[in-house]
Amino acid sequence: MFRGSMVALITPMRADGSVDEKAFQDLVEWQISEGTEGLIPVGTTGESPTLSHEEHKRVVELCVEAAKGRVPVIAGAGSNSTSEAIDFAKHAKKAGADATLVVTPYYNKPTQEGMYLHFTAVANAADLPMFIYNIPARSVIDMSVETMARLAKHKNIVGVKDATANLTRPLHTKRACGADFIQLSGEDHTALSFNAAGGTGCISVTANVAPRLCAEMHKAWREGRTEEAMAIQDRLVPLHDAMFCETSPGPVKYAASLLAKGSDHCRLPLAPLADASKAKVREAMVSVGLLN
Repeated sequence: MFRGSMVALITPMRADGSVDEKAFQDLVEWQISEGTEGLIPVGTTGESPTLSHEEHKRVVELCVEAAKGRVPVIAGAGSNSTSEAIDFAKHAKKAGADATLVVTPYYNKPTQEGMYLHFTAVANAADLPMFIYNIPARSVIDMSVETMARLAKHKNIVGVKDATANLTRPLHTKRACGADFIQLSGEDHTALSFNAAGGTGCISVTANVAPRLCAEMHKAWREGRTEEAMAIQDRLVPLHDAMFCETSPGPVKYAASLLAKGSDHCRLPLAPLADASKAKVREAMVSVGLLN
C-alpha cells in the first residue's frame, strides 16, 4: 500500500497568503492522474510550520476528499509538542487519512528516550499507521536505529521516512526492524540507491512538478527494468538540484507556478526566490522536458 512514488505536497497559496483550496485539490487530482502512488499533505514541503492548526487540519481534509481513496494519504502530524502531535494524529484518523507522518521533535532536542516516549504516546493516542520522519538536517536530532527498532514493535508504527541521505542506514534499519518495516526515502537524489538498500519508495519534493517521471522511475525499478529506471534517475538530477537551490519549498513552488499549479507564494520567513534561482529552476525544467 505504501510504496513507489509518493509526493510531499506543496500547499498552494493566493497572493494574499491564504490557502488556495481549489489549486490544492486540482494538484491532488493531477498527481493521481500522472501516476503518483501516495499523497503527503502538510509536511515541511506543505509549509506546516507556518500554517495555523485550523489550516493544517483543513488541508488534510481537502486531500482526503480529493483523493477519494484512490491512493493512500499520509497526513503530516508532527510537532515538537507531544500534545499537538497527538491532536493532529487524532484529527488525521477522523478525517480518513490512511496513515500519519510524525517528525522527530525539532528545536527542543529530546534524548533517544524522549523520542521513544514521544512517538509511543502519539501511536497510543491514534489507532492509525504511523511513519517516523527522521530528518536530522531540519530537526537537529537523529533517531538511532536502536530507538527505531524499539518503536517498530508498536503495532501502529509501520515505517520510516528516512531523510538522512545515509545509504548504510536502510541496511541497518532492515536488520533491526525487520523486512516488514516500511522504509521510504525522504531524499530525491538517492531514491533508487535507497530502494536498492531496502527501501520501497520515496516521499518526493520533485514529484510535485515531475510526477509522471518519478512514478515511471519507481515502476521501472519495481519491475526489474533497472537500466530504464537509472536513465530516468539521471535525467532528473538537474531538477533535483534546482529544487534545493534555496530552502524548500521555495524552488518547487516557483516550479509549480511555471506549470500553472498555483502561485509561487511562500509565507515568511521564507523569502521570495532570487532571480538567479528562478533562472536555475526554469533551466532545469526545460532540460528535463517539463517546459519548452
